[in-house]
Amino acid sequence: MSLIIKDLVKQYGTQLAVNHISFEVGKGQIVGFLGPNGAGKSTTMKIATSYLTPTSGTVEICGYDVHQSPLEVRKNVGYLPEHNPLYLDMYVHEYLHFIASLHQLPRQHQTQNVSKVIELCGLGREQHKKIGALSKGYRQRVGLAQALIHEPPVLILDEPTSALDPNQIIEIRNVIKEVSKEKTVLFSSHILQEVKALCDRVVIINLGKIVKDSPLDQLQGNEKEIKIAIEFAEKVENLSFLQAIASVLSVQEMTENKVIIKASQDIRPEISKLAMEKGWLIVGMSKEETSLESIFQEATQY
Repeated sequence: MSLIIKDLVKQYGTQLAVNHISFEVGKGQIVGFLGPNGAGKSTTMKIATSYLTPTSGTVEICGYDVHQSPLEVRKNVGYLPEHNPLYLDMYVHEYLHFIASLHQLPRQHQTQNVSKVIELCGLGREQHKKIGALSKGYRQRVGLAQALIHEPPVLILDEPTSALDPNQIIEIRNVIKEVSKEKTVLFSSHILQEVKALCDRVVIINLGKIVKDSPLDQLQGNEKEIKIAIEFAEKVENLSFLQAIASVLSVQEMTENKVIIKASQDIRPEISKLAMEKGWLIVGMSKEETSLESIFQEATQY
């Protein structure tokens, strides 16, 4: 495995920012690391890139422990932090050469790699501008380019599509997809649409603990509950008849004439039959698909 996190803990005073979490990410995987603000995502990522020291536990990047071999870790990881730190008075081309030199790339490789990431991140027209003159979206591209400059096998990206417009998001998404074929990618995002478009797997953290860890297709496809929304022409006085249907787990009255039923299987035919028997007029009935948004909300509501 390219990234291994074992029993990781980070404590600030009495607060457990990261509370005994463990997971692994292999080569070629794109894993979405999700959670509400303050859940511990950025702290975990900073530890994995050797910017923070863990209270206990271990993180390994390509076999190197972040505490014992931080320089080797930094050679093998590309990091785009949430707050992208850039030298605003430097030109884009100049800055990327500077970052390449910090990684001690041979001079001939510096020129080659700078040209490569400029093209990959769509910075061709901006490369001779000062970073301070760029839009926020282009600054984010520069941050991604610096994370890629030394061709690391592991990428850790904290909110990589932050501040990008829809066209830029698609472009950066394509870049991440392309480079992930030969790399390990762990990225966080509050844009769940990006997670659905990019990820093979999702790890959800809340209050410092992992509350979900599953392949994305299984996470959305193997939910035990089915939600059925029903809208009646008028208020139904006795909902206990709905509760009595086999497989119904709960009935929730949303408005006077709308209810949400949770069931272990699709029971719309049974509901229609009961409505005919009781003389209820149904004006709308639909099965609600399990969304990543609803899974995220349920997993992080406490």
